[in-house]
Amino acid sequence: TWELTRLRVTSRSTDATMSAEGQTKKARVEGSAGAHSALEEMSKDGAFVRTASGFRNIIGESDQFPAEANRYRLYVSYACPWASRCVAVLYLKGLDHAISLYVVHPTWQRTRPDDETDTHCGWVFRRPEDPPLASSTGHGSFTGADCIYDEDNGFATVRAIYEASGDTLHKYSVPVLWDNKARVIVNNESAEIVRMFNSKFNHIARNPGLDLYPEALRSQIDAANDWVYLAINDGVYKCGFAKKQGAYEAAAAALFAGLDKLEAILATQRYLCGSTLTEADIRLFVTLVRFDEVYVVYFKCSRKCLREYPNTLNYLRDVYQIPGIKQSVNMRHIKTHYFTSHPALNT
Repeated sequence: TWELTRLRVTSRSTDATMSAEGQTKKARVEGSAGAHSALEEMSKDGAFVRTASGFRNIIGESDQFPAEANRYRLYVSYACPWASRCVAVLYLKGLDHAISLYVVHPTWQRTRPDDETDTHCGWVFRRPEDPPLASSTGHGSFTGADCIYDEDNGFATVRAIYEASGDTLHKYSVPVLWDNKARVIVNNESAEIVRMFNSKFNHIARNPGLDLYPEALRSQIDAANDWVYLAINDGVYKCGFAKKQGAYEAAAAALFAGLDKLEAILATQRYLCGSTLTEADIRLFVTLVRFDEVYVVYFKCSRKCLREYPNTLNYLRDVYQIPGIKQSVNMRHIKTHYFTSHPALNT
């Protein structure tokens, strides 16, 4: 059993539309005032309690945010699983020609380097040809390969996007869906962005016939999203972020019980909800593809590797080969981010 050390790690988007997650967010969260990352969002018993996203507008539900081509921009990190699910659906639906994609550098930096009193580290933008960045502690040299810089807006940090939108929560996470006409964040909740991409832009999508949330499967998808989020998507973070041994052991037990359940399900069907690819598979995939490469060591999820689950491993390979999915996976960004951005976890 792993013994825990005090960590400082990255913030993530949430799935606050899920009922089970909403229940977890009722727990008291300590130390989350001011610019912060998700690790400060802790209950008194040392368990990680993810807080809700702050921007929750839905495109197409009012005249304020119409579903128009070339109006919206998606700011992401390839390292972030929550952001990557949005990237995957962007490509699956064929919306990359109508919604611009911008990608941060994988290594966290000081977001206000000229202010000695502000030690917040987070996502920054760089051009691929810019000089390499060291970690926030001055170690290493990491290029901006595959970064995509927004030349029009020139945001230096994701924090700057939030501040331009009047943010008051001070948790500068990705993904961010930005309205470039209204000059404001529309939404930073990945679960809702996925559903907007799935249905709100079909009139301009190259693949409008793909429905990742079909009405006939919605109750099944919602149920799958619920348990997968609690046990697996957020489960790896509950293991990695836990500050007390009891919280870690509870999270690890739930995680591997969830993986055992998944293995049994995939023994009898191709996808999580049967024979049809749905949003539930996208949401699951982004965690699984990072598991052996990062979470086994980084988040101490080492009871078993994913390669020891044959049905789940074959499922992962199957989903990865679907056109559009592979474009959302950048393993160099994934590993560079996790292993360079959080000094307390990597020293």
